[in-house]
Amino acid sequence: MSKLLVIAPGPTANGDLHLGHLAGPFLAADICARYARAAGCDVLFGTGIHSTQNYIVTTARRLGVKPEDLREQSAAKVEKSLAAMDIEPDGFVRFDERYVKTVVTFFDRLHSAGKLRLRAVKFPYSARNGFLTDAYVRGGCPVCLTDGCAGLCEGCGHWIASGELVNPQSTLDPSDPVELREEKVLVLPVEEYRAGLEEFFARHAPTLRPRLARMIEEMLARPLPDYPVTLPISWGIPAPFPEVDGQVFYSDTETITWSIHASALAAQARGEVLESDDQLWFGDTEVVYFFGSDAGFAFAVAGVAMLLALGEYVLPEQFVTNEFYELENDKFSTSRGHLVTGQELLEQGVPRDLIRFYLASTSPEFQRTNFTRAAMHEVTSSRLVAPWNRIAAKVNALDPVALPVSERSRVAARLMAERFAGAYDVRRFSVTAAAFTLTEQLARLDSFPLTAENAGDFCHEVDVFLRCAGPILTDLATRALGDTAIPSTFDAQEFTPRPLPELSE
Repeated sequence: MSKLLVIAPGPTANGDLHLGHLAGPFLAADICARYARAAGCDVLFGTGIHSTQNYIVTTARRLGVKPEDLREQSAAKVEKSLAAMDIEPDGFVRFDERYVKTVVTFFDRLHSAGKLRLRAVKFPYSARNGFLTDAYVRGGCPVCLTDGCAGLCEGCGHWIASGELVNPQSTLDPSDPVELREEKVLVLPVEEYRAGLEEFFARHAPTLRPRLARMIEEMLARPLPDYPVTLPISWGIPAPFPEVDGQVFYSDTETITWSIHASALAAQARGEVLESDDQLWFGDTEVVYFFGSDAGFAFAVAGVAMLLALGEYVLPEQFVTNEFYELENDKFSTSRGHLVTGQELLEQGVPRDLIRFYLASTSPEFQRTNFTRAAMHEVTSSRLVAPWNRIAAKVNALDPVALPVSERSRVAARLMAERFAGAYDVRRFSVTAAAFTLTEQLARLDSFPLTAENAGDFCHEVDVFLRCAGPILTDLATRALGDTAIPSTFDAQEFTPRPLPELSE
């Protein structure tokens, strides 16, 4: 049996998670992993935090704390927030010596194989703060003109070299004059892997979501960049190569090493013994990524190019992307205090299953979607709580004796499971489609014309429904079922009703 690696790249370690994060990659990755495991697949789910981006430095400076302390505090908060929403990764990446070793080992392989080149690259520079990269500098995107920091553009998803920003300004000291200076750094010449990238994306084009597909088409229509692997700044993991003495690895090039580390931690937490941290990235392994569309270049273009450069690793099977999730029609913002967290809703008494269901229903898979408390209450009350409680009441009124199950019900159960499977399948994964299927099947069961003759059919189909909805409604499934496995065959001849819990609001 092949192994499925579900990877949700970690957020920058400069704060906690809010609903915008949860409604994007993290809940979706958890649901994907839970379903695949319930369906009998060998699954590992890895996430964590990203600890080397210089956004940690700028946030720490604004908060008046040390970047290293902020990194550790953020890791603890993120892990706690995921647990609060019943998002259970097998491996959680933190910053430690083992992670550093994984990064250095991977890039040493690229360096030793002659895949990295020393090139003179232009960077914004200020006399007071030196070279300015990513969070240290902002300006206009040279592709879509969106204002933002260098690196990955939130507007179009392209990677923006610091030296290509329109009218760059220092974020460390906005009044400080900025000029462009050349500095020699190690780069990955992505253009050299054009043929492999074109072949890879030709195979995967049918399953890519629109914004990622557009970004890739635009990237491949022009010369691909020399992607810096090292930077002339001090925050990050030191690069041990003499030709770039004093430089650090560029955090955004750690995509593959971060993923390798996450999968190794996940396997070992489950009791597996690995000969090397990258062992799972060879052979019969399927890798599925969940991330925001603005991270597409780092993972889907540069990340795949690095794998192609070494030529031994398995390539990702799927990229499941999402757009931004808004709060009251405005972007979530930690700095402005415009946010809601999962823990905040839980503390207000909102049951976890209702939060997971609503976030799944409104997940921003193809366009920006919006969260409001009023809408969450209305949707969960009318489409989830009320119909489920009516169904539970009908089952709980039956005697716990074996009841016959008809062929009609076995067919209905199989068709229902197939509808859920179509939404959960990694090739066409859609958490909103899964939530829609959940509400449609719930409405069907709510209107089921229950009689003494078909009570076994009704209970049988409710059981299969619970198993298929379990990856979303984790608490309900755990309370109602002895196990959450999803059947592969539908041959039940009888079914004995068991008490079902109700949902509260």
